[in-house]
Amino acid sequence: MILPKNISTHNFWSFLWHAGFLALAKNFMDVDTIIPAMIVEAGGGAMHIGIMTAIMLGGASFTQLFFAPYLSNQSYKKKFLLAGINTRIFALFGLGGLLFLLKGEQVGYVLWLAFLFITLFSLAGAFANVSYYDILGKSVNPKKRKTFFSSNQIISGVIVLGAAFLVKAVLVWKNFPVNYAFMFFIGGALLLVASGGFWNIRETVPSTMKISGVRNFLGIMKHELKSNKKLLYFLGFINTQGIAISFLPFVILYAKETFQTQSSDTGNFLLFKVLGIVFVSLLVLLGAKKLKYNVLLYSNVALTLLLGGLAWGITGIEGLKYIFIAGGVVFSLYTMTMNGLLLEISGNENRALYTGFAGAGNILPAIFPLLAGTLIQLFGFHAFFALFMIIIASAAFFIFKIDCKK
Repeated sequence: MILPKNISTHNFWSFLWHAGFLALAKNFMDVDTIIPAMIVEAGGGAMHIGIMTAIMLGGASFTQLFFAPYLSNQSYKKKFLLAGINTRIFALFGLGGLLFLLKGEQVGYVLWLAFLFITLFSLAGAFANVSYYDILGKSVNPKKRKTFFSSNQIISGVIVLGAAFLVKAVLVWKNFPVNYAFMFFIGGALLLVASGGFWNIRETVPSTMKISGVRNFLGIMKHELKSNKKLLYFLGFINTQGIAISFLPFVILYAKETFQTQSSDTGNFLLFKVLGIVFVSLLVLLGAKKLKYNVLLYSNVALTLLLGGLAWGITGIEGLKYIFIAGGVVFSLYTMTMNGLLLEISGNENRALYTGFAGAGNILPAIFPLLAGTLIQLFGFHAFFALFMIIIASAAFFIFKIDCKK
């Protein structure tokens, strides 16, 4: 079935509506700064940051192994996408309520009970993610995809940049945990508005692939790995370069332990990260038709190695801003390239399946935060920085093998 141009355009703007308000919401639930800072404020250490990062940035993606077989059997996936985002909204309001009610001598309970809502929030995101990429791939014409990803990043970056000042104001308005309670209440409300974009999507192209269960899913994955070598190298790529998105939460811990940073500093770190996102997104948007994925992929490896080097050599709190700027650049480039590559190596019929493959193969990003937390406790942050840079450097091999010409 051919996707009409007018429906593609309608869906393009629906996805951007969601992206714009999601950008506002992300400010108040940022996984690199806000949530790890909340964990540290509640008394968490390296292992707590490792667990939190493993749940939010790696472990949740792994659960797509179980979600993908079920969702791939559904001809239309819009209702499942809505179920996922609505559950995330509930989790944010629940986390905000928990932080608002548990104050004073009860604050110690926040650390562990918060993990329940963080887990629900992350699992719902993984569930929605499978349907999101399937619908996006079927509902927006291929020529508009790279423009969508770059437009998404620049619009999101500009919005986040403007709202970062509000985030900082909320953080310093009240003491912990009330300030973070308001953060999550605002984030949940904005995510509720963002869900309007998903309600507005016109899903007209059905899926026809059927999978009988997890065993059948693994069998199909084995067959696809043999027949599509780029899938194998793609999984290698996300298992190496993918650990980059778990780096900044540990920098938050490092800053707190080394320089005794405060809530106002957390707001600044978010602002610097956003500056990096806006900068690189603008460059990619301007060159969307000329830039090749290979250029973006190799550039991101080099920048991530620079990020690790900056963290290794930092001697004062002023240097932290450069780490978070570089972190924003790395995060933005990885998001655009990973999502774009996934769409390029898959087709309309197997896109939900390939999203599940990406989640099931997301092994190292799932365990790396736990390994990092242990390594930091035993040997310190410099050992962590060294391991990080070694793994990132190996991503160049998989990029060379993928050799994406687009």
